Amino acid sequence: MAKSSTSPDSTNPFESVPIEITVSVGRARPLIRELMSLGENAVLTLDRRVEDPVELYVGDQLVARGQLEELEGEAAGQLAVRLTEISDVKTRLE
Repeated sequence: MAKSSTSPDSTNPFESVPIEITVSVGRARPLIRELMSLGENAVLTLDRRVEDPVELYVGDQLVARGQLEELEGEAAGQLAVRLTEISDVKTRLE
C-alpha cells in the first residue's frame, strides 16, 4: 500500500526543506524627500495599528494571517505570530 503524502512518516524529500516566511506588519508610503530626511530615532508611521492582523508570505504568496504576540518564559521579549487564518497552500502546491 502506498504511503499518503500527508502521513507524518512521508518520504517526500521536499517536506524537510526549510523555507523563509516574511511577516508584514504594515506599509508606509513616504515621499522620497521625506525618506531621505529620516535619521536615527525618526518615526515612520505605518498603515496599521498594533492590534491589526499581520500577513505571512512565502516569497510573494500570502500564506496566512495572524496576531503578533510577545513570548514569555525563557524566550521573554521575543516576538511570535499566533496564526488566525491559513491559506490553502497545500492545494496550490499539489
